[in-house]
Amino acid sequence: MKKLIAAASLVTLSTALAHAQNIEITPNASAPSALGDAKLFSGHVVVDSLFPANEFTHGTGGHVTFAPGARTAWHTHPAGQILIVTSGKGWVQQEGSAKREISPGDVVWIPVGVNHWHGATDETGMGHIAISYMKDGKNVEWGKLVTDQEFAQ
Repeated sequence: MKKLIAAASLVTLSTALAHAQNIEITPNASAPSALGDAKLFSGHVVVDSLFPANEFTHGTGGHVTFAPGARTAWHTHPAGQILIVTSGKGWVQQEGSAKREISPGDVVWIPVGVNHWHGATDETGMGHIAISYMKDGKNVEWGKLVTDQEFAQ
């Protein structure tokens, strides 16, 4: 009897896992592009949503394109963020540290709770894929805009 129950449990578990692991495709441009909100970004920024969080990924993805001089406001992530630079040249800066240049192919890990900003350089645009992880239904906590003086340092 125990073997029969164990076998039935394995079949049920296998069926549930197989269903949970179906491939999903989010078609390109299935969500409209959005201009970066002036309360959260400086300069011309376009955000293209790639995927929403779900019960398996626990993160959101977007492709963000920054014109020269454009950048995010200071912000933190309650569960961290990964940036994958896709084009141009950009900068990322952790509060209290010097800004650092990022280039296509670079992968940047932003740890939990680290106050930072990222965007294009002053002369070159930049694009990146941003994957932001969720905690308690949030993936970002926005702060103040990066001033021109902070950006120039």
